[in-house]
Amino acid sequence: MESSGQYKVTPLQTGSLFVNKRMEATSGVAMPRHKSSIESVLVVTDGRCVIRFADDNHTVAQGESFVVPAHMWHQVVADPDFKAVHIMPKEIRFEFSR
Repeated sequence: MESSGQYKVTPLQTGSLFVNKRMEATSGVAMPRHKSSIESVLVVTDGRCVIRFADDNHTVAQGESFVVPAHMWHQVVADPDFKAVHIMPKEIRFEFSR
């Protein structure tokens, strides 16, 4: 489990092709800015979040999903509290900004 104060990422399952993790954060908390080697899917199960890109923001509410493109810097911000499942290929790699 990754955790930093008011956000938490918990591994759920690993299959032969995919991994999924639970993400949760309290209102206003921004998860680390990063980009990935492969696209992935974020499914919000409770609350809402904003996915911030350099030139655009996407709000994803409970019951909605968002395909996060590969190779694009982004940051997930809770607005208000939120919980989500992040579904990604096993071979995905992340790069975090400093």
